[in-house]
Amino acid sequence: MEAFVSINRNGDFLRLYRRGKSVAKPGVVVYGEKRRSGVTRIGITTSKKIGNAVERNRSRRLIRAAWQGVCRSGELDGAWDLVFVARVKTRYLKSTSVQRQMTDALREIGALK
Repeated sequence: MEAFVSINRNGDFLRLYRRGKSVAKPGVVVYGEKRRSGVTRIGITTSKKIGNAVERNRSRRLIRAAWQGVCRSGELDGAWDLVFVARVKTRYLKSTSVQRQMTDALREIGALK
């Protein structure tokens, strides 16, 4: 499985929103930027538009499960900073559907082989 670290600093999120490549899918929006150092960092955001705390947490769990599936495939190309933004539809989807959309989005930004 690919090693990754969480993005915690607000400045890192803002940098990705401004300068990173982005792809929007119905279940998730992906922002990404190639890193020079050797570890992939990810961040997951959910706004209050998603729903109450239970629905936001479920959306984060779905995105995390989808990310684990992408990591298991071993297709990640180098080290990246990635931010996954949940959308309103995310809470109604299965993790396999989110994983499929995430894989397509990562291919579009060039993060997957």
